[in-house]
Amino acid sequence: MTNKFDIDLQYGKVREKRLADMLSNDKIEVKTERDIWKTTGNIAIEYKYKGNPSGIAVTDAKWWAHVLADGDETYCTLLFPTDKLKELARKHMDKKKNGGDNDDAEFVLLPLKEVFNGQT
Repeated sequence: MTNKFDIDLQYGKVREKRLADMLSNDKIEVKTERDIWKTTGNIAIEYKYKGNPSGIAVTDAKWWAHVLADGDETYCTLLFPTDKLKELARKHMDKKKNGGDNDDAEFVLLPLKEVFNGQT
């Protein structure tokens, strides 16, 4: 067995720098989703509000942070390149739902299981 620590260390350092650069230089859209994700297994990506493009459809952010909350506590934050999230959302346009106040928002539901398995 070969020791690949030096390769793994370099790989990790590159990703650390990318994250630091992202957090200090790039625009990040942040959305929080409370509780319902635990029972549905989906995250909801808004793309329309009152019939007009919104959310993922209009953001100019390079990154999309989707915060999954458990009550008032943050469970985790999923960080997507916005272009990748748009690609994933397009694949699930058959899973659209209305929600929010007065059901004025339209969402695409992304199954977390598929997101984590890389199957979306």
